[in-house]
Amino acid sequence: MEQEMNERIGELEENVGQGNSDSEIVKDLENRFTYHAPKEGQPEVYSALRDLAKIYAKAICSYTPKSREQSLALTKLEEAVFWANASIARN
Repeated sequence: MEQEMNERIGELEENVGQGNSDSEIVKDLENRFTYHAPKEGQPEVYSALRDLAKIYAKAICSYTPKSREQSLALTKLEEAVFWANASIARN
């Protein structure tokens, strides 16, 4: 199974930049799947966003009944923080 997966990954890597893939797509994929070490000032911004989201999460829990919908609201808030932090890291 692992050998098959490695072979498939090799095939995909060979095809990058061919067919429908252009340099912008390859550049975008590289940016999406590369580790971005925090730059000066970024960790503080990440913390501020998480702190604000935590306040909002507490409000959601205070004003809504425990339910699937509450869980989804918290998950979406968590996703929003993730994407906000990714925006900072990637750009």
